[in-house]
This record gives sequence, C-alpha cells and structure tokens, in this order.
Amino acid sequence: MYKLLIVDDESETRNSISNYFPWEDIGFEIVGQLENGRQALDFLSERQADIVLCDIHMPVLSGIDFAREIRDRKPPVMIVFFSGYREFEYAKQALSLGVKEYIVKPPKYKDLVSAFSSLKAELDEQARRTAAPSDQLDEEPEQSYNDKIISIVKRFVEDNFPHASLEEAARLVHMNANYLSQFFKKNAGCSFSDYLLTVKMQKAKELLQDVRYRTYEVGSLVGYSNSRNFARTFKKYFGTTPRLYRNRKP
Repeated sequence: MYKLLIVDDESETRNSISNYFPWEDIGFEIVGQLENGRQALDFLSERQADIVLCDIHMPVLSGIDFAREIRDRKPPVMIVFFSGYREFEYAKQALSLGVKEYIVKPPKYKDLVSAFSSLKAELDEQARRTAAPSDQLDEEPEQSYNDKIISIVKRFVEDNFPHASLEEAARLVHMNANYLSQFFKKNAGCSFSDYLLTVKMQKAKELLQDVRYRTYEVGSLVGYSNSRNFARTFKKYFGTTPRLYRNRKP
C-alpha cells in the first residue's frame, strides 16, 4: 500500500473523500487528514507519504506555497491538486511546480480512479527500479515487472477458476479493476475474461474424460450453475457439445 495524505481546510471534504472512495482497492492507505499546507509540512518532517492530495486555497499555507516548499524534498513526494477553481492560471502554476494531477472539485469517481491508477503504476515502476541493482536493471527486460503481475493474476485464475473475478484479482495485485483489465489485455495479449474462459473450458474438457462426473456436474465444477449455459459456452468454444465430446471415438 502506498501512503496518501489528504490536505483540505474543509472537514466535510476531507472526510467524504477519505471515507467514501475505495482507496485500498487501488493500492493506497490514508495516513492523515490535515487542514493546511503548514500542517502538511510538519507532518512530512516526521512521517512519510508517497502522495499528497491537496486543496489549492487554504489558510496559513496554500497548496501552491506548499508545493513550492516541497518541490525539492528528499525522498520526493507526488502532489495532486484538487480545487473548485477552474482557472487556467492555477493549472499553469501547478505544472510549473511539478504537480502530477489537477482535479476539479467535487472530484468525480472516474477522475480519481484514472489519476491514482496512473500514479500507482508510476510508483510501482519507481519501486522496482529502486529495489533492483543497476546492473540487474540492465540485464532484465523492461517487461519483467509486468510479467510478474501477469503471472500472479494467471496463477490466481488457474487456482480459483470456478469463481475467479476481475475484482478479486485486482485486489490481489493492488490495482483498480478497470486498470487491471487494460493492463492485462496489453501485457497478456488477451482480455481477463477470455483467459478465464480458456481456463474454464480446458478444465471442463479434462473433467469430461472422467466418467465419474455427469455433464451438468462438470459445468458446476467449472463455475456454471446453469447446465444449458455451460453447454452453449462449451459448444461455442470447441465447436461441439459436452456430450458429443465425451462420446467421441478415440
């Protein structure tokens, strides 16, 4: 889990964004809720945060001034601005200070998912590069991290295929489900649902060779509560019905 600090002078905004958005589902843990940039600076002098989600207009120390103070901090902290102000001037200042994202209040669910899924991927890559020795980075292919994630998800599907879901897989690798869907298709060459279907069908074919199981029981064992749906899916995948496949000549 990456550490997220929320800074806003409106307590209602702090509480709602902390409590009503599934931060853990996309890999973040909220480590504090503060009222202004000065409190945030004091917090960061003693504790760590990976990202600060910060309002622009606050008393004592504004978001702009906070970003200016924190710009060269070691270790670095990512900053995301959110504000009810749409003026282009604020966006320009944010960019000049290295702010990663600018989200307009009230933040939309999809905007938060998109922004923080992207930032998590960036943090993951930074962590991988920091953990690996430089010579190892030269030797390992660029896709090694992606391959590891795909391997974990595939193993999860193979071990839990009757009831495996994209949401469960996403929680396992600390990604948002929508982001994992795109990530899996890009790096595995097929969609998550297609891979799950392949695992189910191959297992069904294997089970049909065992005469102890009736056809509808095989369907149930691979996750189909309706035997007709199983038969229809099997025929679409293999071009023959489960019964005909079982009774085929050797």
